[in-house]
Amino acid sequence: MKKALLAGALLAASLSSVAMAEENPTGFYVGGGFGRFNLDINNVSDFGSGVSSAVNDNDNTYKLFAGYRLAPFLSLQAAYVNLGNPGEAISSSGTNGRYGVKMDGFAPSAIGTIPIGPLELSGEVGYYYYNVDVRTNLGNPGSTFVTSSHSRSDFFYGAGLGITVLDHLNVKAEYQRLDLKNYDNSDVVWLTAAWRF
Repeated sequence: MKKALLAGALLAASLSSVAMAEENPTGFYVGGGFGRFNLDINNVSDFGSGVSSAVNDNDNTYKLFAGYRLAPFLSLQAAYVNLGNPGEAISSSGTNGRYGVKMDGFAPSAIGTIPIGPLELSGEVGYYYYNVDVRTNLGNPGSTFVTSSHSRSDFFYGAGLGITVLDHLNVKAEYQRLDLKNYDNSDVVWLTAAWRF
């Protein structure tokens, strides 16, 4: 029993030291992440006037970011976000086919952080300034063409749970909801890593 209590005390002390030993409560950081983007289509107007429905899809995604920690609980960040190229089936009057959607752009945001022991609970709000290109293929294999191309900006928000190890490396799991025009229930799950200088 005493050994178990001692082991528990040592574990708690080691976890506390991870949280308390942070030597860079403010300053610059850079990082990147990989994730999975879930495209939720609620309006098919980007697909052309003849398209009546489209099947939701998902794809791998990545981002690169840099930011500045104004305080241990507040950061400002800028990211390049590529949401991959999801594509699935579409239906049109008299024929069926497939679509592909490509989105990428720039995402400035503000991030608030609350320490919970050795962990960090974070919330993020920002705007996504992006290009969206939609390609469709209706009944004719190989006849891919661009049906629409737009530049847009939309709100996003999210939450994350991370931990900092080696005083500088922050590893985080994140969830983001993207309020995208015509795809406003889309979301992303991320795994990111950032180096805090």
